[in-house]
Amino acid sequence: MTVTKQLDLLYEEMVQMRRHLHMNPELSHQEIATPAFIADRLEEIGVEVRRGVGGRGVVGTIRGGKPGKTIAFRADFDALPIDDQKDVAYKSTIPGVMHACGHDGHTAALLGFAKAMVAIQDDLPGTIVLIHQFGEEVSPGGAQAMIADGCLDGVDKVFGAHLQSTMDMGRVYLRDGFLQASEDVVKIIVHGSGTHGAEPHHGVDPILAASHIMVALQSIVSRNADPLKELVVTIGKFHAGDADNVISSKAVLEGTIRVFDPEIRKLASQRLRTIVENVAIAMGATADVSIEAGYDSLWNHPAETNIVRAAAGSVLGADHVIEIDPVMPVEDFTYYTQAKPGAYFFVGAKMDNSSLVYPHHHENFDFNEHAMLVTARVFAAIYFKAQEFASDSISVDLDSI
Repeated sequence: MTVTKQLDLLYEEMVQMRRHLHMNPELSHQEIATPAFIADRLEEIGVEVRRGVGGRGVVGTIRGGKPGKTIAFRADFDALPIDDQKDVAYKSTIPGVMHACGHDGHTAALLGFAKAMVAIQDDLPGTIVLIHQFGEEVSPGGAQAMIADGCLDGVDKVFGAHLQSTMDMGRVYLRDGFLQASEDVVKIIVHGSGTHGAEPHHGVDPILAASHIMVALQSIVSRNADPLKELVVTIGKFHAGDADNVISSKAVLEGTIRVFDPEIRKLASQRLRTIVENVAIAMGATADVSIEAGYDSLWNHPAETNIVRAAAGSVLGADHVIEIDPVMPVEDFTYYTQAKPGAYFFVGAKMDNSSLVYPHHHENFDFNEHAMLVTARVFAAIYFKAQEFASDSISVDLDSI
């Protein structure tokens, strides 16, 4: 039986696994039942398994019967602190916790891929490493801990995919170079001197100072950064005071810096500190600045991205492989491609019914489950294309296995 037919037959099983995970989500860095479920499933089909990798991760290994390269595939499995509002039979059973980003689908797709590949294990050139990662949604994510614990030892190339609920079904989206941004979390506390709202001259208004700071921060993008390099500096939270006739003693601003280029990232942080501290002083106030580094920007290696292009094109057709611009959301897959050559790509998973299409991290989020089958098929094609690219003596047709 061919790999393609194996995966077709496994589709309903992928759906069942995905829905089980969707009904039983676990928050980042609190996953217990989920990694146990994954490890048990892998062991049931004869995969060599390591549990507790990096803390809560699971790594499976499928050793082929023929010589070849070691190719790793990663799927994340944590959920989000969101209350599931969908009216579906597989709605989350855990109040306030939901798979609102498709990680349940990533996991089911990788498990389905694993089962199909085990069925032809003796004919496989090389080795498959299955990385099931915890804690992607909350920094520090699980990637760095799993890498430190050896999940990439002996790996030649690493690949990952993310289902996208607002991208067209049946398409793969990718690009060379920077794909996703880095993130730094900013907190600014402006200290003034509280007083009666009717007598502002007796105090120092931190709200006024913070307002000037917020406006001045816009100059980082418009006047300090190279206009040809993407940068976002956003203040998403501004809080001060509790009464309309009282000038509070402090104001708190919180926000994010998103950027691709590491040098622009460094510049943005430096300029933010300088602007905040000096504008505060100019307004008679003082300010404390905290910038907490989040994930680095995600870089796709060109050669490995070409492997994904070729593989996805062989599965879906070249016209269904779409080149995209980089995006600002973050992803800790970046640490895999920092350690090994690799690439990350998006798989379209838009629902057929447009009224059911919601963005990621939304309380009504869902995705077209057929995208899991697309992902598993593309993973299989990537595996064989990676082997072909590495050796002129290896040539594999998915429909012939």
